Amino acid sequence: MRDLPGMLRPGDLLIANDTRVIPAQLAARRGAAKIGITLDRPLADGTWHALARNARRLRIGDTLDFDGSTVLTATVAMIEEGGSVALRFNLEGEAFAAALRQAGALALPPYIPRETGPTAADSADYQTVFARHEGAVAAPTAGLHFTPELLAALEAKGIGRATITLHVGAGTFLPLRHEDVHQHRIHAERGEITAATAERINTAGGRLVAVGTTTLRLLESAANADGTIRPFTGETALFILPGHIFRSADLLLTNFHLPRSTLFMLTCAFAGRDRMRAAYAHAIAGGYRFYSYGDASLLERC
Repeated sequence: MRDLPGMLRPGDLLIANDTRVIPAQLAARRGAAKIGITLDRPLADGTWHALARNARRLRIGDTLDFDGSTVLTATVAMIEEGGSVALRFNLEGEAFAAALRQAGALALPPYIPRETGPTAADSADYQTVFARHEGAVAAPTAGLHFTPELLAALEAKGIGRATITLHVGAGTFLPLRHEDVHQHRIHAERGEITAATAERINTAGGRLVAVGTTTLRLLESAANADGTIRPFTGETALFILPGHIFRSADLLLTNFHLPRSTLFMLTCAFAGRDRMRAAYAHAIAGGYRFYSYGDASLLERC
C-alpha cells in the first residue's frame, strides 16, 4: 500500500466510500424469547429493515425490548422469508442514535471472533479514514488500508480524491445459496453521489480509481451509457457478474474476497476470470491474508 502513489499517475482521481459504521447489532427480547437483530437500512415508511435471528418466534405487532437500554423499543411491522423483518422504533433522530450507541454493538464479520463482543478498539479500527456519514452495517474494507500519511503522499503526487456514500448493508455477510448465480438477490443499499462530486468525477481528466467494491457498485449504479456519472440519491441492488459492461472506474483497489461470494464475482467481471484465478493462486501460494483486514490488490479493468 505504501507504493500506491508510485503506481498511480498525476491527475488520477481516487474515489472512496465515506460511510461510517453504526452499532447495528442489538440483543432484543420478546418476553422470555431472545432475538438477535442486525439493522440493515431505514425504509421510506420510517421503519428499519433488519435481519433477525430466531425470527420464527416473532409475529407482526410484537413489541421488542433491547438489552442495554431502558428507553428503546420496537414494534414488528413486517416479517419476510429468510429472517428479514421491518421494525418501527419508538425513537427517531438523535434520540434514536443515542439509544443505538448505548444498546448496539458493531456487527463484526463472523470471521472476526470476539468472545465477549466487539471491543473499544474495534469501534475505532473498524472505521475507515474516510468515514463521515453514519449508516453502514459493515465497513467498506478497502478503505481500511489508508492512513493520513498515505493520503498526504497521494496528494503530493498530484492524485485527486473524492468521496461518495454507500451504506453497506447486512446482506454483505450473506453467502450465495443458489447454484445458478442469476437467482441470487442482493439486498438494496442506500447511496448518494452529490451533484458537486459527480461534476468532480466527470471533469477529472485522469483515470478513475474506485476504492472498494462498494464504491464501484455505486459508481456503476449512477453511470450513464457514455460513462458520465449523474447525481444519485436512493437505493441500489446492482449485482455485478462477469459480462457486465463497466462505464465508470478504470482501476479497482480491493481486498481478496472469498470464492463463491458476490464480491469475488464482481472482481472477475472487472479484471477477468483468468486474471483473477491467477491472482488468487499467487495469493494462496504467497500466504496473503483474505477477509476484512487482509491484503489488497490493484486491478485494471479488462
